[in-house]
Amino acid sequence: MNLQIAVFVALTATIAFLTFRICQRMVRAQELAANLSEAGSDAGHQAEKGNAEYFLAGRSLAWYFVAGSITLTNLSTDQLVGMNGNQMLLMAWWELAAVAGLLILAFVFVPIYYRNNCTTTTELLERRYGAKGLRSAVSIMFIAGNVLLFCPVNLYTGSLFLKSLFDLDLSIFTLAVALALLGSSYAIFGGLRAVAVSDSISGIGLLGLSLLVVWLSLKAIDFDFTGIPPERLTLIGTADSAIPWTTLFTGMIFIQIFYWSTNQTITQRAMAAPNIREAQRGVLAAAGIRLLIVPAIIVIPGICAYKLFGDLGDATFGRVVAELLPDWLSGAFAAMMVAAVLTTFNSNLNSAVTLYVVDLHEPYIQKKPNIARLNLVVSILFVLTTLALVPVYSGADSIINLVQQLWGLLSMPILSVFIVGLLFSNVAALAAGIALVAGVLLYAVFTFLWTPLHYIHLMAITLFLCVSFALFLTRWLFNRHATLRSWSSI
Repeated sequence: MNLQIAVFVALTATIAFLTFRICQRMVRAQELAANLSEAGSDAGHQAEKGNAEYFLAGRSLAWYFVAGSITLTNLSTDQLVGMNGNQMLLMAWWELAAVAGLLILAFVFVPIYYRNNCTTTTELLERRYGAKGLRSAVSIMFIAGNVLLFCPVNLYTGSLFLKSLFDLDLSIFTLAVALALLGSSYAIFGGLRAVAVSDSISGIGLLGLSLLVVWLSLKAIDFDFTGIPPERLTLIGTADSAIPWTTLFTGMIFIQIFYWSTNQTITQRAMAAPNIREAQRGVLAAAGIRLLIVPAIIVIPGICAYKLFGDLGDATFGRVVAELLPDWLSGAFAAMMVAAVLTTFNSNLNSAVTLYVVDLHEPYIQKKPNIARLNLVVSILFVLTTLALVPVYSGADSIINLVQQLWGLLSMPILSVFIVGLLFSNVAALAAGIALVAGVLLYAVFTFLWTPLHYIHLMAITLFLCVSFALFLTRWLFNRHATLRSWSSI
C-alpha cells in the first residue's frame, strides 16, 4: 500500500510540474509573437484578447493538444467506472457512435464556429437569431448541466474508484473535496491552456495503462468467455436492455451531435486551435482514439470481472485494477485515473466559467471585468455547489445511465435551438425560446411521470417536437415565414 501511494503521489506531482513548464514555454512563445506583430490595440480588442487568452488558450493549441484534451475531457471515471460497471458489451455503442459525433464536429461545426469567430457555442445562436436573451438562456442551461450534473458525478465516481482501489478509510465526500481542490487549481490559475496540456500528458498514461488492464483482464479468464450470460456479450440490445438496437437509429446520433458538436466543454478545445485545419486534425485524431482504443477499455474489464467476481456494479473497475495490477502499477494507474478525474472536472468547470463570464457577466453586469479575479470567485462558487451535490449521486444504480437520462432534460431542447438556427432563416427567437422551455418540460414528463418508450427514443421524439414547435410558433404566432437555408449559407 505504501508503494502504491508513493507512486501515485510522485506521478500526480510530475504531471502538475510538466504542465506548468510546458504552459510557461507556450506563454513565452505566444508573447514573443504578439510583441513582434502588434504594437497596440484598442481597449475592446484587448478585452477580446483577454477572453481568448484565458478561455481559448490564446487560440494556440496544436492539434495534438486538441486531441488529447477532447479525449480526456470525455474519458474519465464516469466512463471507465460507470460503463465497466454495467459489465456488458452493449456499452461500447456509446463510444462507437461518438465517432460519428466527432466527424460531424470536424466537418460541419468547426468551420461554422471559426467563420463566426466564436468563443462560446452559444455565441453562434445570438448571431443566427439576433437575440442575446436566447443565447443567455442556453448558456444557463449548459452551466446547470456542468455544475449540477457532470462535475458532481465526476467527483463521485473518482472518489469511489480511489476508495475501492486503496481500500481507504475515508468517506466519498472527503475524497471528493480533495479532488475538487486539486482539479479546480488548474482551471483557476491556468485557464484552458493548463487544462489542455494536463489532459494530453495524462491521456498517454491513462490510455496505455487502460489497455494493459484490458490485456490482464482477458488473461485472467484465459481469454475464455464461457459462463458469462449471452446478454452481456452482445451488441444487439433487446427492448428492455440499456441500449435497445433500435435506438441506434433514433436518439443515439442526436445525443452524439449535441455532446460533441454543440457542448461548450468539448467544442471549446476545438475552438482553441489557431485555425480550422489544425482544429480538424485534432478532432479527427480524437475520433481515431475513440474508435480504436476507447471501446475496449470501457467494456472488456467489466465483462471479465463478471466472470471473476460476479456482479459488482460501479465498484467493478476499482476491483479489477486492485486485483490484477501489481502494487506499483496500480499506484501509477490511480495517478492516471485521478488525472482523468481532474482534467474532466476542471474542463467542465472551466467551460462553465467561460459561459458565465462571456455570455452572462460581460453582457449584463460588467463589460470589461478583471478576468482572473472573476474566474476565481465564480469557480469557488461553482465548486462549492458541486460538492454539495456529490452525496445526491451516491445511491445511483448505474451512474452512466442516470447521467444520460438527466442530461436529456437539457440536451435535446438545446440541440433543437441549434438545428433550427442553422437550418432555417427568419425564425422568431422567442418561438425557439418557448420551444426550448417546452422541450425541458416534455422530457421531464417522459423521465419522471410517463415513460412509454426507452429514454433514447424519447430524446429523439423530444427533439423533433421542439423543432416542429419552434417552426409552428414562428408561422402562426409571430406571422413569420421560416425558410430552409442552402448548404452554403449554413
